[in-house]
Amino acid sequence: MRVVIVTESFPPDVNGVAHCALQTARHLVRRGHTPLVIAPAVADPAADADAPCAVVRVPSLPLPGYPQVRVALPSRRVAAAIVEHRADLVHLAGPFVLGARGMTAAARLGIPAVAVYQTDLAGYARTYVGTGEGAAWRRLRAVHGAADRTLAPSSAAVRDLEVHGIGRIRLWGRGVDTARFRPELRDDALRGELAPHGELLVGYVGRLAPEKRVDLLAGAAGLPGVRVVVVGDGPSGPALRTALPGARFLGRRTGADLARIFASLDMFAHTGPFETFCQTVQEAMASGVPVIAPAAGGPLDLVDHGRTGLLVPPEDPDALREAVAMLAAAPESRTEFGRAGRAAVEGRTWEALGDELIGHYLEVLRERKAVAA
Repeated sequence: MRVVIVTESFPPDVNGVAHCALQTARHLVRRGHTPLVIAPAVADPAADADAPCAVVRVPSLPLPGYPQVRVALPSRRVAAAIVEHRADLVHLAGPFVLGARGMTAAARLGIPAVAVYQTDLAGYARTYVGTGEGAAWRRLRAVHGAADRTLAPSSAAVRDLEVHGIGRIRLWGRGVDTARFRPELRDDALRGELAPHGELLVGYVGRLAPEKRVDLLAGAAGLPGVRVVVVGDGPSGPALRTALPGARFLGRRTGADLARIFASLDMFAHTGPFETFCQTVQEAMASGVPVIAPAAGGPLDLVDHGRTGLLVPPEDPDALREAVAMLAAAPESRTEFGRAGRAAVEGRTWEALGDELIGHYLEVLRERKAVAA
């Protein structure tokens, strides 16, 4: 099968859309298929040297105020690349700007398209500009409504899409690398460096941006015997260093280094209320670390409250602080939650989820063939 993955983001970007697109391309290659990735251009000309397949870069500009995010410009390369690849199917990863062009090209060429919903763009519009939710949903309806199938990562995302008039939805989650993220990587030397007085480590991993609400950890950071560790970068970094003066900011970490940090935490706290899935929650669970997350979006499917972690009301700093304090005082619960979390994700490998995705592709191709007949 020849698949074109049109993605709004791809490594070296570090975010959920980029990571999922990379894992999809890798799995397709492993299964003997032929993917091609179309993504916004990045500053590093050698960025695709380690990509699992060919990558076509479309001219792009950095997003004002957030240069780590690049937005694709209008280009004929999208349609030309789809034609040249002789695509059987187009995969639209988090479609909005580049993905919309990919959908238009696929429709014009008569090629089936699967759209993967990954980003709560309406929530981002509300956070960044205080308006624009309606426009975001209109754009999403136009793209997903034209696709043969929309894949949503969580039950909450399915409900949001249905409420806003988008149909032909199936649930498709995300895999986690349980070989890379594992409890055995807990590092006493690293813990001694981050918590020289034996503090409990409460970690956040992700982008440092307004919608992530990392500032909600200020109350937890003030608890005695607790040290907050923040991993990631983004435009909110300077403000967060002021808001969390006692926290350790480690910057962007990846690979084995990130896995070692995850396993060395005592608790993982996610704060953003707009997650359609939340991959870092799965990575923490795979690392045997209890999770605290908002009772909204993707975490509702991932965190079994009282068994693998705790769910708290979204954007409630007092509830978050109380949850941290509760687990800080209950080492047995932390151990039990961590073990249960690891067990819960052991079957959610990228291999399993990748095969599930290929199953969706094949169903869409069969449906198209039946209609044509």
